[in-house]
Amino acid sequence: MGSGDLEFRHVAETFAALERVSSRTQMAVVLAKLFKRTPPQVIDKVVYLLQGRLLPDWKGAPELGVGEKLLVKAIAQAYRVSESRVEKMFKALGDLGSVAEKLAEESKSKMSRGAGLLAFMGSQQAGLTVSRVYNDLLRVAYAQGEGSRDIKLKIVAGLLVDATPLEAKYIVRFIEGRLRLGVGDATILDALALAFGGGSHSRPVIERAYNLRADLGYIARLVAEKGVDSVKGIKPEVGVPVRPMLAERGKDPAEVLRKVGGTALAEYKYDGERAQIHKAGDKIIIYSRRLENITHMYPDVVEMARKGIKAERAIVEGEIVAIDPDTGELRPFQVLMHRKRKHDIIKVMKEVPVAVYLFDAIYVDGEDLTQKPLPERRKILESIIEESDNWKIAKYIITSDAEQLWKFFLEAIEEGAEGIMIKALHRESYYTAGVRGWLWVKLKRDYKSEMTDTVDLVVVGAFYGKGKRGGKLSSLLMAAYDPDRDIFVTVCKVATGFTDEELDKMNEMLKRYIIPRRHPRVESKLEPDVWVEPALVAEVLGAELTLSPMHTCCMGAIRPGVGISIRFPRFIRWRDDKRPEDATTTKELIEMYKRQLRRLEEAPVET
Repeated sequence: MGSGDLEFRHVAETFAALERVSSRTQMAVVLAKLFKRTPPQVIDKVVYLLQGRLLPDWKGAPELGVGEKLLVKAIAQAYRVSESRVEKMFKALGDLGSVAEKLAEESKSKMSRGAGLLAFMGSQQAGLTVSRVYNDLLRVAYAQGEGSRDIKLKIVAGLLVDATPLEAKYIVRFIEGRLRLGVGDATILDALALAFGGGSHSRPVIERAYNLRADLGYIARLVAEKGVDSVKGIKPEVGVPVRPMLAERGKDPAEVLRKVGGTALAEYKYDGERAQIHKAGDKIIIYSRRLENITHMYPDVVEMARKGIKAERAIVEGEIVAIDPDTGELRPFQVLMHRKRKHDIIKVMKEVPVAVYLFDAIYVDGEDLTQKPLPERRKILESIIEESDNWKIAKYIITSDAEQLWKFFLEAIEEGAEGIMIKALHRESYYTAGVRGWLWVKLKRDYKSEMTDTVDLVVVGAFYGKGKRGGKLSSLLMAAYDPDRDIFVTVCKVATGFTDEELDKMNEMLKRYIIPRRHPRVESKLEPDVWVEPALVAEVLGAELTLSPMHTCCMGAIRPGVGISIRFPRFIRWRDDKRPEDATTTKELIEMYKRQLRRLEEAPVET
């Protein structure tokens, strides 16, 4: 092994240590220790492996393409046992990683007792390196077409032959997509600050760099090679997505105006897909709010951007909205999701035409606009956009009048928007990538129930149904996101709002996310029938917010010993466009509960 590499056993041992740790602080310490011993040349690969991926999602790395059957075959081939034995062990242990670990132990034990002792010792001296594991897995992912199955089988079996039992366990789990270490990006940022920045005081600098250049492996390598100061000057780069700025939630226009500084820019909040559009000459790339490359879904938007952005290199943001081809009226988000098809996109494009409503500029011709206040960014946006029928600046007003704001909100609802976004205009109204704050506030429509807005919650567990739902997971344990602690806290169980078809689909969706025990980033008093990795986000509406001793969301924030829950919650739709960390936060739920209390106090008393 060269000086620029790391033995993979150190990574495997860290994975094992992380499984034994329950607190995020301890996880960061464990990771910092690994990062300090990792040569800078391979720290990016280590970070990607920790994230359970080979490259950032936006780089479009193909799936590994190794299903359960092929993995069983590879394990059997590596350890010279029958596939039926592997399957039998899998049935008993419920984890192919543990199967590989046990068979590797058996294999090494046989070799050490027999004539293969010298060969065994030689293989141990050679050892797997991070580069070998990472590059072999990349080869697996990129093996396509005729004969690719045999190539994948040979590479995976070869890795397992050379792996220690512990290494084999985590290689298999990585391939399966079942690492489940409980490590989020926030914990990796904490660890980088500890390892290379002298402590938590350097974390905001590293986090800002990551928010502007959404490649945690790249940021880690830069920090490891050149120190924290090297990332202070990071700017947005065309072709690399910027993590989107996030908004708080408001209800009362006068209160929101006060919070944003008295005068605000208010624009329609369209019910579509948020898009970050990158232009480099004639090349256009479109990223979703989850930073996935969705360019293939919108060839019409690509053409609009080519013609409509009058800059050589730019990053602009907008909302892609489905429109009625006959009337031009806005259509709901669900209609737009027909664009998710990978085939017949030209046909679907004609069936579901779209309009783009632009609202921000992040970068234009070498200039980082994130450090400019909104009025300047808006002026630049308007100067480089040439509007057409379906390519426009989002409809907006500038006001300091709460009544005018309310009327604009009602107008937005009338025209088919979700509500309005209210944005600060003061001199510190910067584009805070990846951050939620009171620079942007969303005001959404009233759903005519006591709970006047939907919330986006994360699935963390599930319960089996009874009667005709017997044997099916039919009730979900839902959680909000606590950004201060980077954990998910339970809010309610959702069992209504699903059609039979949605229930069947849900059971299929949940299979890949079921885990044997509570996820380290989940805080729950309830014990569901199955625990689920926090990955899926759903929109939920209820009758009202209520206090509950059974749920951990906002525990003690309103009254000691109780949290916030939702009474009579109902499933509305899946939010595939949102990451778990984009879910409704504990702070938002506290604000919603307080507003509900004020409405009750202000309501006239019946006589």
